[in-house]
Amino acid sequence: MAGIALPFEPILFGVKVNLHLVLEYLAFFVAFRYYIVLRRKNDDVISSNNRLSIIIGAIFGALLFSRVVAFLENPALHYEQGWLAILNNKTIMGGLFGGLLGVELAKKIIGEKHSSGDLFTLPIILGIIIGRIGCFLAGIKEFTYGKTTGFFLGMDLGDGLVRHPIALYEVVFLIILFFFIKRLQQRPNRLESGMYFKIFMLSYFGFRFVIEFLKPNTFLILGLSSIQYLCLICFVYYSKTILQGTAYARKKLHLL
Repeated sequence: MAGIALPFEPILFGVKVNLHLVLEYLAFFVAFRYYIVLRRKNDDVISSNNRLSIIIGAIFGALLFSRVVAFLENPALHYEQGWLAILNNKTIMGGLFGGLLGVELAKKIIGEKHSSGDLFTLPIILGIIIGRIGCFLAGIKEFTYGKTTGFFLGMDLGDGLVRHPIALYEVVFLIILFFFIKRLQQRPNRLESGMYFKIFMLSYFGFRFVIEFLKPNTFLILGLSSIQYLCLICFVYYSKTILQGTAYARKKLHLL
């Protein structure tokens, strides 16, 4: 991507194209089509009607929490921008956790006992990768850039300053995570149902907790951003899984 001035907004037929918006919609389309392909290839123990209810729950949970968490990133600034800006601001972190809560609520209502996350895991990761490429091309127009730095990976994202390209860091991390989970799913001794989604959530939220320290956040409580507090909430939510993983790792180390 060397030589591309950011924000990258090409002119097509005399119209400036908002690539970030285009890639955002493309992310939803590709992720959903990938989910359909995976569902056809795998035996889904959840009925079509229940799966639809789960998807609806995920959508409403994601829509609500993506806006709420985005607002909490800088309440004073977003409040000054007005209600329309508040509704337009969103964050994938709030969307993911809100979607998780929406799914759990929907499953409770319809009485679905089976884990539903594994089938969504790889499509979600793929969708975020596409969306983050759009964020990178948007430069400083999207708050996915980092602090100024002298690090060799630093880039001019559109304001003449050399910054951490947070969006690219995330793309690389997610590509590695995608193939790691895909490899795990292909192993003959598969993990228990729902574990692949938990691995994704814990890995991604752990990554985001660390990477937030490289962002120029201005609204902090006790040195942490709202995104980092959401990450901590996610860790508490999956505390049982974390404890089980820790115990398993200790057992393996003891055997070595």
